[in-house]
Amino acid sequence: MEKSCTLIVHFDKATPALANEIKESLEGNDVALKIEALKKAIMLLINGETIPQLFITIIRYVLPSEDHTIQKLLLLYLEIIDKTDSRGKVLPEMILICQNLRNNLQHPNEYIRGVTLRFLCRLNESEIVEPLIPSILSNLEHRNSFVRRNAVLAIMSVYKLPQGEQLLDSAPEIVEKFLSTEQDPSAKRNAFLMLFSCSQDRAVSYLFSNIDKIIDWGEQLQMVVLELIRKVCRSNKGEKGKYIKIIISLLNANSTAVIYECASTLVSLSSAPTAIRAAASTYCQLLLSQSDNNVKLIVLDRLNELKSSHREIMVEMVMDVLRALLSPNLDIRRKTIDIALELITPRNIDEVVMTLKKEVVKTQSGEHEKNGEYRQMLVQAIHSCAIKFPEVASTVVHLLMDFLGDSNVASALDVVVFVREIIQTNPKLRISIITRLLDTFYQIRSARVCSCALWIIGEYCLSLSEVESGIASIKQCLGDLPFYTAAEEGEGHDASKSAPKQVSSTTVSSRRPAILADGTYATQSAALETAMSPPTLVQGSLSSVGNLRSLILSGDFFLAAVVSCTLAKLVLRLEEVQTSKAEVNKTSAQALLIMVSILQLGQSSVLPHPIDNDSHDRIVLCIRLMCNTGGEIRKIWLESCRQSFVKMLADKQHRETEEIKAKAQISNAQPDDLIDFYHLKSRKGMSQLELEDEVQDDLKRATGEFTKDADDANKLNRILQLTGFSDPVYAEAYVTVHHYDIVLDVTVINRTKETLQNLCLELATMGDLKLVERPQNYTLAPESSKQIKANIKVSSTETGVIFGNIVYETSSNVLERTVIVLNDIHIDIMDYISPASCADVAFRTMWAEFEWENKVAVNTVIQDERDFLNHIIKSTNMKCLTPPSALEGECGFLAANLYAKSVFGEDALVNVSIEKQADGKLSGYVRIRSKTQGIALSLGDKITLKQKGAA
Repeated sequence: MEKSCTLIVHFDKATPALANEIKESLEGNDVALKIEALKKAIMLLINGETIPQLFITIIRYVLPSEDHTIQKLLLLYLEIIDKTDSRGKVLPEMILICQNLRNNLQHPNEYIRGVTLRFLCRLNESEIVEPLIPSILSNLEHRNSFVRRNAVLAIMSVYKLPQGEQLLDSAPEIVEKFLSTEQDPSAKRNAFLMLFSCSQDRAVSYLFSNIDKIIDWGEQLQMVVLELIRKVCRSNKGEKGKYIKIIISLLNANSTAVIYECASTLVSLSSAPTAIRAAASTYCQLLLSQSDNNVKLIVLDRLNELKSSHREIMVEMVMDVLRALLSPNLDIRRKTIDIALELITPRNIDEVVMTLKKEVVKTQSGEHEKNGEYRQMLVQAIHSCAIKFPEVASTVVHLLMDFLGDSNVASALDVVVFVREIIQTNPKLRISIITRLLDTFYQIRSARVCSCALWIIGEYCLSLSEVESGIASIKQCLGDLPFYTAAEEGEGHDASKSAPKQVSSTTVSSRRPAILADGTYATQSAALETAMSPPTLVQGSLSSVGNLRSLILSGDFFLAAVVSCTLAKLVLRLEEVQTSKAEVNKTSAQALLIMVSILQLGQSSVLPHPIDNDSHDRIVLCIRLMCNTGGEIRKIWLESCRQSFVKMLADKQHRETEEIKAKAQISNAQPDDLIDFYHLKSRKGMSQLELEDEVQDDLKRATGEFTKDADDANKLNRILQLTGFSDPVYAEAYVTVHHYDIVLDVTVINRTKETLQNLCLELATMGDLKLVERPQNYTLAPESSKQIKANIKVSSTETGVIFGNIVYETSSNVLERTVIVLNDIHIDIMDYISPASCADVAFRTMWAEFEWENKVAVNTVIQDERDFLNHIIKSTNMKCLTPPSALEGECGFLAANLYAKSVFGEDALVNVSIEKQADGKLSGYVRIRSKTQGIALSLGDKITLKQKGAA
């Protein structure tokens, strides 16, 4: 069996030293060579060598040395070597060590005394320790605090030995007396820790006898006090009240570590509003006072947990939480905003929105490189505030519209989407929004923002002045017609003639799959891609070329089609509001001229790529509509578009409401559970805080919060059988997965009539799993059982396998070892991933960026597309981002995007594209993309295994 080790010695990898070389160096007089030889000997021992011949050499030549480094290494050597024989008895030569250790404990140098006392803490052989006890006790009165603090730890370790209470029965009294006179903070901490571990009643008694001085104690001692309080309160819940007062007094301590621990302890022990409020206030203070970003993120996590369990108290703290936005770190800001958004109420919405507005204004300064990303975050936060509380929209919408021309396209796009939603949900703001939009339209520099703004202008310009202003703004941004002159066309024609082969080769060679909005693929050429994917920005202002003109001349014919549709809508609405027929005809002719000019530009040789077919057909449709406006067509263009938008908003609202309802479901207690009525309890001698705590505990009992974790049926599902029923040793494991840790609780049962000796559970792992502990040997009586725990660390979402065997010897045949091979334990990826949401834009961006793809062909007995999709969602524990409305209807085809996030922060993207064949079977592919290979492969294996759907 491999021994556990408590030390690490730096050792360069080289050829292992031979025992003879080490022996020679140790026998010499050179101190440096002796040190190196001792290090090599220690390293060999750690790696499993025994080297028994060195022991006497070390006793003769190393033990008498006065060098401190040699003495320290000697103690490490003595810690590692075997001090007992095969029967567990102490080796006789260890008596030689005892004398040396006694001399060290009486050494004039305090360092030698201290390190020897520390070494004794790691000795488990009571025969070696017993003669040293008087020397250990005498060191409690040494003048140097380093010796005293290690002497206390040595006493504690001796007292904890199997026969420790017989060896040193008066240890608690001695340490209690020492504690009352000691002044050194570290020594006091160690003494209190000894009482806490070995004599809890004495520790509690000392705590209450010095209750007024606790605030002045050192940081280390205060931390042990908190640990004691946690332990006492868990075992005796009736005495929580008096301990909570101590914790609240410690909230004023000088150490931030103590304050943080106090807040955590308060939350874990009490649900009283006063205690939770104190903890939340402490967290908020730490959030502002600490400069370390990691500390801030941890504190925000604690506040997030408080928000889930005590929302009504956290609502009062929302403005304190928002002060964390002063940090320049984007992760901290994101987390802060996420917490604040879930705490908004009608009472605090105005203050929250005011703070967010101030932050938006600050981002204009341009001092920070990530201002654009932060602004986008703030816009999204204000957007969600305005949806929950429409009355605040009027205070923010005009400020945000200043950012429509933002150089950060994502931020500008969020603003225009926000404006589009607000103009529909807040009819009172329509006129002011349209006026402001028309005034700032020329500043917009992104094609996608322009498209959305044009749709708003086309749908919401209703009065005569608005329609005329809308048409005038578009004409102004398009500039003078035509878009090109005959001379320019000639130049473009010549240029295209001079290099026709080059263009052709580029178009053919760069065919690659493009990702459509639903996540499916379409193959396109570079020519078509350039035509459809415009440059992100153009510099647009009134003094220079109009922004629409610049974007269209760069080859963005999708935007040109949107311009045509908007002009068509505005002309149709002009017919309804303009009495003068001549004006209508004049405007209609101008609009037709613009559309024809765009078509002419698209078919000319001025641009390197011609207009795409979709945009061409759409512009032609607009021209036909202008020439022949029937009643039905007019209704579709002027009413149906907005109705579809209203339906989309309603659908989005409905989905959000359903999610909130699902989150709010609370499990209740059983009908026959006992409930205490606090009104009938005696209040005698109880403070307000203790009373509050009692009430909250009763409420928790009534709502089933205390019994939430006791889901025995679910536990049974996680038990895995490791050996067969006919094996001499039966083993089963209960697997608990918690983020980065896996705990295997293995029950081993001896089914034979013999005692099993040196029984060892040997485990090994495959994948990104790592065993934390070394296996230990156990002795198992006939027909008895043993609980063995094994801890495993996880570092990624890759599917891992745990395998191993049980090895033991029987009492009848000690020399023969029996091996029982265990069943493999497969760690399921589903334990690490959870459903999550992300915007369509973010999904498509990640889909394009992620390099690992796993493509799984659909092979299932399920014949309905929706049933198959639901089966995949359930099997993979993912969330469907495609709204239900987009999946309605029977068309024999379905495409949907799924998304999940792992506990390690990895993104898992899945696209399901399936089609129903003529024979009723489903065909298609499920594509998985991720940044890392592990998650793509693991999810692919899971889908392949589960997709049949028969089970």
